[in-house]
Amino acid sequence: MKIALVGYGKMGHMIEKAALMRGHEVVCTVDPYAKDASCVTAVSEEMLKAIGDSGAEGIIEFSHPASVTNNIFSLVPTGIPLVVGTTGWVDRLEEVRRLVDDTRTAFLYSSNFSVGVNLFYKMVSEAARLMAEFEEYDVAVFESHHNQKADSPSGTGLDIARRIMENLPRKTTLFTDSFTRRPEPSELHLASVRVGSVPGTHTVYFDSAADTIELTHTARTREGFALGAVRALEWLASPGPDGHARIGVYTMNDVFSEV
Repeated sequence: MKIALVGYGKMGHMIEKAALMRGHEVVCTVDPYAKDASCVTAVSEEMLKAIGDSGAEGIIEFSHPASVTNNIFSLVPTGIPLVVGTTGWVDRLEEVRRLVDDTRTAFLYSSNFSVGVNLFYKMVSEAARLMAEFEEYDVAVFESHHNQKADSPSGTGLDIARRIMENLPRKTTLFTDSFTRRPEPSELHLASVRVGSVPGTHTVYFDSAADTIELTHTARTREGFALGAVRALEWLASPGPDGHARIGVYTMNDVFSEV
């Protein structure tokens, strides 16, 4: 497959290596700051022309929270299957859904493409479902990342919290700030730390007066995220179960449902 990369920082370079390793061709790289990108621009029209001229058959977007929304609304109308790994835009998700439906294209997003993290999501969901029967256990989420990460809490942390709240009815409100009071029983606390070069650690605590149960996922490197993003694009650009091209908004849940 011919792939265009929007965002050519550290993650973009890792995705390029993963794509080449899997036999794909990276035909266009776009970034406003990376001097080694084939298209150094932040202007949507220039980005779209470069991607169109390259003959790209799929796009992977790993840029920055400040530019991702504009990139999505510019790239979806191209009709080229688009995978987005940048976080910080999901408050516009319904608008994106309408645009994807109107243009009849394929769009996949995730806060984390790691196979291990997506298995972790399933484990957390099942653990929360089990804990719904045991009110003596409280729950909280903690995540830590490197000090270059631009958003907090992480998209992965928010996804974990959402899965807990879907399966643990007594938690109805997500709280991501520091407490200056006692938390309410209905509040789920998601705490964040940014330090050093930590690739990413997420822990779910189920705590009672008698004991504590911890579920933790620790990323050793970011290469797993890059490989997962390439695998996601392969899936998105392949025919669906009915043999037709995929159309609509997808997540890694959809990828894993066919595994």
